[in-house]
Amino acid sequence: WGYSLAFGGAGDFIGNFAYLGLKGVSSTGNDIHGAAVPDMLVAIFQMMFAIITPALITGAFAERFKFKTYLIFLVLWVTFVYAPIAHWVWGNGGWLLDLGTLDFAGGTVVHINAGIAAIAAAYLVGKRRNVDRGVEPHNVPFVIIGAAILWFGWFGFNAGSGLAADGIAINAFLVTNTAAAASMVVWLILGNIHTGKMSAVGAATGVVAGLVAITPASGYVGPMGSVAIGIGAGVLTFYAVRFRYKFGFDDALEVMAVHGIGGIWGALATGIFAVGGIGLIDGSARVLGYNAIAVVATIGYSFIVTFVILKILDVIPGLGLRAEDVEEDGGLDIALHGERAYVGDGAD
Repeated sequence: WGYSLAFGGAGDFIGNFAYLGLKGVSSTGNDIHGAAVPDMLVAIFQMMFAIITPALITGAFAERFKFKTYLIFLVLWVTFVYAPIAHWVWGNGGWLLDLGTLDFAGGTVVHINAGIAAIAAAYLVGKRRNVDRGVEPHNVPFVIIGAAILWFGWFGFNAGSGLAADGIAINAFLVTNTAAAASMVVWLILGNIHTGKMSAVGAATGVVAGLVAITPASGYVGPMGSVAIGIGAGVLTFYAVRFRYKFGFDDALEVMAVHGIGGIWGALATGIFAVGGIGLIDGSARVLGYNAIAVVATIGYSFIVTFVILKILDVIPGLGLRAEDVEEDGGLDIALHGERAYVGDGAD
């Protein structure tokens, strides 16, 4: 029902159940979206967005959230948070779409949404028990491999959002790569300034920050605009991570800093650097204003509704949010799944 709530009907706030179970969604026609590809392909593509967004949130409460509660949370969050915001921005009749908001591939729908929801989740679940002793990445090569896979996959994420193999898709492909590279370089430079070292994990984080920031802008900005967006993303997210450390907020995968702050910057930067006479640099402030409204609306709605959902789940007997102390100490892999990610890793 998520696709139907996001793209069914023409309501301002949310869709309807016209396409429940993908009823009427053709594998050959394009009556719903009017795209160059069949509607069912669009539905599958959009499903990937709906899958990845709540997955991002998990980075904020890794190793301390009850798994069965998380499964219920996924269904509720996609239904009551993701689907409405997707409809606002991309759905026929959505109030932000009609207003004039531009979000090519999900800066608001995916990244701001996930980043703000992560704040609510991390706050309610609380810090990891061992985080004050310091937690180092246990396998940096895997971090690099993961970032490389993300970087490659993001080309489909952004270029594919044009739903056609055309000049817009080519431009989106190009600027996605450029922004990621620019942000990575900024992270390396700033890391060297502050620590005297150029961190591989920092480089990977910078790549993701650049990818996040270019997401809403990828169909609207040119190469030089993407460089500026990447540089801005690198600076803002680098210092957001440092601020998070000083604040003592436990967000294991920096979801708030990278996706939240990166997404906010990307949405606003779309209104600044968009070409074709619609961006601030080209003389128009309208898109910047519309996107600022979208940022505020997404932040407010995502935080409040996520907070309410988690609060309700926390007080339901048999559920709750936080895993037991003994489960955390032994690792949730063993406690909840009866298996280990790494055999012979020294765990009890």
